[in-house]
Amino acid sequence: MFRRLSRWAVVAPAALALATGLSGCGSGEPAATASSASSASSSPASSTSAAEATTLNVFAAASLTETFTELGKAFEASHPGVSVKFNFGSSATLAQQITQGAPADVFAAASPATMKTVTDASLAASPVTFVRNKLEIAVPPDNPAKVDALSDLADPKVKVALCAAQVPCGAAAVKALDAAGVTVKPVTLEQDVKATLTKVRLGEVDAALVYKTDVLAAQGQVTGIPFPEADKAINDYPIAPLTKAPAPEPARQFVDLVLSPEGKAVLTKAGFEAP
Repeated sequence: MFRRLSRWAVVAPAALALATGLSGCGSGEPAATASSASSASSSPASSTSAAEATTLNVFAAASLTETFTELGKAFEASHPGVSVKFNFGSSATLAQQITQGAPADVFAAASPATMKTVTDASLAASPVTFVRNKLEIAVPPDNPAKVDALSDLADPKVKVALCAAQVPCGAAAVKALDAAGVTVKPVTLEQDVKATLTKVRLGEVDAALVYKTDVLAAQGQVTGIPFPEADKAINDYPIAPLTKAPAPEPARQFVDLVLSPEGKAVLTKAGFEAP
């Protein structure tokens, strides 16, 4: 009897341990399976979110900064997962960057000539003119040099800022001055219209030739003086999705927004004219 009890005493704990081990494995496997299912179910969602996250790179003339920023926010609100990134600057510089391979989806230029640089390189097709813009004389609010007309800019005592001739606002200034028969010796030539306007805002110059829209965007920090010769130097603004756009569908959709009634309303409110 003693031997039988001893043998049972040895076997029973072993059997109990085995049963416990099997029970542990049984309860562990569903947990592992649930964990795998959770991972599997979340993985496609993560992949989908990553796949849907898109950056839309828009290269646009500096004079479009305020209006395109507003339109960019509206576009993001109606296109979840798309982030609009802007590169604002001189149209000539932007065109050069695009032809040198900068990743861009949309190009909005301040002149047909700068857009032609891109279309000639077969990087954009069928650009559409969406707005027009013309120049005004920008002076500080107190107008210390008493500038009233384009001819006043010929006075050597008047410090004038112009855009460089190779950028659209500079080319327009050259046309307007030629039309008026006025010769100006600027104290500075800037690479885009915003930089030119800044010279007036900071009081570093007495006057500058900038777009009407930039005068309005300055919100009272400068005063705009219209002049008749500006009508002979109006700039057309073309826009196009780029042929090698990393995000071709959002690029087309953004151009559609700019050309839509909503886009036109934003641009017109800012002082741009219909083409």
